[in-house]
Amino acid sequence: MDRIAVIQYLLARFVLWSLAHSPPALGNLYGQLMDLALPRLRRVAVRNLELAYPQKTPAERDAIANEVFRSIGRLLYAFARFPQINAGNISDWIRYEGLEHFTEAKKAGRGVLFATAHLGNWELSAFAHGLMTEPMHVVIRPLDNPRIDRLVEHRRRLSGNHLIEKWDSARAILRALQHNQSVGILIDQNTSLQEGAFVNFFGTPACANTAFAKIAARTGAAVIPGFALWSDRERRYVLRFYPLVEMTGDPVEDTRHLHAVLEGVIREHPGQWLWIHRRWKTRPAGEPPIY
Repeated sequence: MDRIAVIQYLLARFVLWSLAHSPPALGNLYGQLMDLALPRLRRVAVRNLELAYPQKTPAERDAIANEVFRSIGRLLYAFARFPQINAGNISDWIRYEGLEHFTEAKKAGRGVLFATAHLGNWELSAFAHGLMTEPMHVVIRPLDNPRIDRLVEHRRRLSGNHLIEKWDSARAILRALQHNQSVGILIDQNTSLQEGAFVNFFGTPACANTAFAKIAARTGAAVIPGFALWSDRERRYVLRFYPLVEMTGDPVEDTRHLHAVLEGVIREHPGQWLWIHRRWKTRPAGEPPIY
């Protein structure tokens, strides 16, 4: 491992250790430091918010971007505390809303596909479900730094969850659904033209992976949007499961519908979505780059 990778790993270890032994305010500080140290993230967020909210003022868009980094700080703080979170204290961190959608879906016996996103605390949502109800499968992309990847994967498994690497996802997902198990998949990232189709997302075409919809159609699995959303009033997260989304079998139409649902939730909680991702990077033929 090269020197930069070692430094990254040691920094990650220090951040997690410090957050595990400090009050939540440190998470907010780390979010602010990320904003200052990586200005390109702020630039991407501002550009995305210009596309999504052209009617808002620059100050209003900046306020949303500020909340994004606070949201990242809260996520890091919770993630660092995973080794200390258990079935006895999980309710201090999160509660369910809409769990009945999941329990009813399980009765059908064809498995559950959670359509989720980089919204709220996606790490805690899967971790908490493993503790509060039953372990699930989570589709992940391994991190570029193998030592940091092992560090993160260890924490993700602490509540009994199973990790499915993106490169081997199809077979593992099908196997889990055949056993009436649950699989969580992040659906909100940019993808290539070879893997996806363009759907309307905040008024601008966005290339979205259609694999989720194809698997749902093939298996008949129940599709449930689910997100761990921060509540300022409760000072904890709410793991909200939305009503089942009916699949038509048309992968493009179903992907379009899922993104319409996702957009609606993001509009309710704009400061909790990861606007720092270049969501509109892939463009239709002939269109200029957005970033």
